[in-house]
Amino acid sequence: MKICLFLFMSLYAVTVIAQQPEKKLTVSAYAEAYYTYDFDRPENNSRASYLYNYSRHNEFNLNLGYVKVNYSAERVRGNVALAVGTYMNANYAAEPGVLKNVFEANAGYKLSAKKNLWLDIGIIPSHIGFESAVGKDNWTLTRSFVAENSPYFESGAKLSFTTDNNKLTVAALALNGWQRITRVDGNSLMSWGTQIFYKPTEEVSLNYSTFIGSDKPDIARLWRYYHDLYAVWQANEKIGITAGLDMGWEQKVKGSEDLNNWIAPLCIVRYKLSEKWAVAYRFEYFKDKNGVIIPSENPNGFDIAGNSINIDYIPADNIVMRIEARHLESAALTFSTAINF
Repeated sequence: MKICLFLFMSLYAVTVIAQQPEKKLTVSAYAEAYYTYDFDRPENNSRASYLYNYSRHNEFNLNLGYVKVNYSAERVRGNVALAVGTYMNANYAAEPGVLKNVFEANAGYKLSAKKNLWLDIGIIPSHIGFESAVGKDNWTLTRSFVAENSPYFESGAKLSFTTDNNKLTVAALALNGWQRITRVDGNSLMSWGTQIFYKPTEEVSLNYSTFIGSDKPDIARLWRYYHDLYAVWQANEKIGITAGLDMGWEQKVKGSEDLNNWIAPLCIVRYKLSEKWAVAYRFEYFKDKNGVIIPSENPNGFDIAGNSINIDYIPADNIVMRIEARHLESAALTFSTAINF
């Protein structure tokens, strides 16, 4: 059993540098600070390897800070964001050189003068999941296990089409891999993804995303298949509910029809107390029996259930403060207590 308390504060600012009819250049900045105390007291001050946010023990630190430039016009758009923080250290460890600090870098062109058909190429946010790397955009302070262990970002090309009423968006992606900027050495194949996002009403959003590919060299290629489903329902001005189910499969050995699998359902309920206060409760479960995503020495693999509750306070338009209590329990794992501020 593990009990954690979290406190964080995010600060962000947006400045429009230049704006003309149908053209806009915007600069924004974001910083997300935190403190963590882990009663395991890891000697190297790093928490478990499967946690990629708020990962440092007993120190004040920056999880994510970036400066972003966005350009948008009628048929051209682009983003460049350079970032630092413990999130970048954990998630970009495999990238070479200056790519370790590239949070986002992409350019897009509208292929049709009349329809919303766009081609975007570069480093882009992941098409999988509803939890963002940017803390202020999430309903909870910490990220769920499924968010921490699926892509936050991708590198490749994305072809997307949105209907004129903005209710339906479909996309197809060619990718360098599973959360990769630089493709794995010896891997000659691209990975692929799809996304269907449907918003039938202002209160309901539905999403189905897929991934197929291999993140290993050709000599040891194991095909991975992933499905991500979630629904968001804003019942009224105060209550919102998000439910998700992620499922993945990967070949046991190259060329085999036998597959390892993992599964991760979750549900979040958020209640807005006022314009400045909100609370949210999350239940999550993550089971990876064969250690495909999270290796485990236990014969039952990685199997964990969690509950969390957080309180949000928004003192100003560009500041978010949060405190969260999180309880994790697993028969196969041993936990201690951690306090995070």
